[in-house]
Amino acid sequence: MKEIKMEDLLHDLLSEELILVFVILFLGSWLGQLKIKGIGLGSAGVLVIAMIFGHYGYQVSPTIQNLGLSLFIVAVGLQAGPRFFRMMRSNGIVFCLISLFIVCSAVLTSVFVAKVFHLSPPLAIGLMTGALTNTSGLAAALQATNDPITSVGYGIAYPFGVLAIILFIQLLPRIGKIDLIQDLEETNNPIKTEHSPEVMTFKVTNPKLHKKTLSEIAFSRNSIVISRIIRDGHTMIALHDTIILMGDHLVAVGEAHELELFGKYVGEPVDTLLENPDNVQFRKIAVEDDEIVGKSIKELKLRRKYGATVTRIQREGIELNQNPTMPLLRGDVLTMVSSESRLDELEKLFSRKKLTVTNIHILSISITLLVGILFGMIPIPIPGLGTMKLGLAGGPLIVALIIGHFGKLGPIHVRYYGPANHVILKLGLALFLAGAGTTAGQGLVEVIQTEGFKLVVSGTIITIVSIIIGYTVARKLFKFGVVYSLGTLCGGRTCTPALGALNQLVDSEDPAIAYAAAYPFSLIFGSIAAQLILIFF
Repeated sequence: MKEIKMEDLLHDLLSEELILVFVILFLGSWLGQLKIKGIGLGSAGVLVIAMIFGHYGYQVSPTIQNLGLSLFIVAVGLQAGPRFFRMMRSNGIVFCLISLFIVCSAVLTSVFVAKVFHLSPPLAIGLMTGALTNTSGLAAALQATNDPITSVGYGIAYPFGVLAIILFIQLLPRIGKIDLIQDLEETNNPIKTEHSPEVMTFKVTNPKLHKKTLSEIAFSRNSIVISRIIRDGHTMIALHDTIILMGDHLVAVGEAHELELFGKYVGEPVDTLLENPDNVQFRKIAVEDDEIVGKSIKELKLRRKYGATVTRIQREGIELNQNPTMPLLRGDVLTMVSSESRLDELEKLFSRKKLTVTNIHILSISITLLVGILFGMIPIPIPGLGTMKLGLAGGPLIVALIIGHFGKLGPIHVRYYGPANHVILKLGLALFLAGAGTTAGQGLVEVIQTEGFKLVVSGTIITIVSIIIGYTVARKLFKFGVVYSLGTLCGGRTCTPALGALNQLVDSEDPAIAYAAAYPFSLIFGSIAAQLILIFF
């Protein structure tokens, strides 16, 4: 009887593609979770393991790789869509410019090191995406270059790209002797826009308003919300049928310029020390229920049905002005004023189906992928340069951003729970890296033997230049504080581990807000740059 060797058995098993894929995902995930002094490879662990398997001749099919790429890109677009276009309309243009500076500095530095060290364009582009830790950029680069060596550059530059920014964040406050808490207190929040809501109190002196209800007030502005009425030292919840008397103090929330007009109509602004008696409570309630998502405050009739007033809406860390016709999104946090019992009732209403793990619909995600892939196949003319296609990375990304912003494609709703979208993103990324890694691993050793030192030095230069440029622009040009500059730098370089390191230094949500503001811009710019950089070669 012929003896079966362990090596042959292992080879036969790994020749089955599904077994190969899941072995790579298992080992890569395990490697990515290993940390040395809090620093780990994360998702890049799958890429490293896949490159090793690729070196020994194992290959994941392009179909699986492209499926993973499409899922990953769509998840990124759906996640960033609501925030991306909203930030463009506000001070987000500042974060957009900082992200643009970071990506452009990486592009120019990559072209420079490629010329100096005589690196091939695909390799240089891979180094750039790795130095920026921008996986969506790698996806776009592979589509543009159609060369697996791009993944080699990414895999070499990525670890130092993560390590460098973490060290920068940890060492900067020590070397500069910076008190980050004091820096936060002395720095204005750059996320706050000129349209952020404010609170003012007005004394009613207009005789035309005496014995009128709130619903009868002629002054109608969407951004103005009367949250409370103070009468003879007692605070009342403001409802539509609440009668206003001369001398009442109206606590109003809205945009500054509209509050000024409202004050002239009502009477005069006053300084009132607000008290919160037992029957008037404030509470922040998150939108989680499927039946609430997509409806407006006006449709929900919260004042009429529950005697509650929404004074503020927070979305993705950004405080928005209350607009009764604005559709609510999952994850929105509403500041409500009412009695304790009614707020308890509302909290149950808004958090129904909280145990639902996912709401992924195959119909919606399939049509999003289909439209995105078809859009990516359309040739786009570029004067003097011919045409280019957005491909499997750019097409689905643009379409998903637009759909993510509106929340639907025609009658089909395409907005998932955060955990559900996270599952799509993680699964897609893992499959994509498994395919890209095995393809790149076929020439890994040869590239490292011939270009190893050059690649390490090139990746280091790209990383350091982009960090210095990004921080300097945020700090000096836009006058951000240190904490906001570092948070923006983390988002501009799409480096979540770095944000974790910053959160360990300062106990505040402000770094995450700055990170969230810059992150989607950098994803988009990184993907576009990875395709357009070929023009410079």
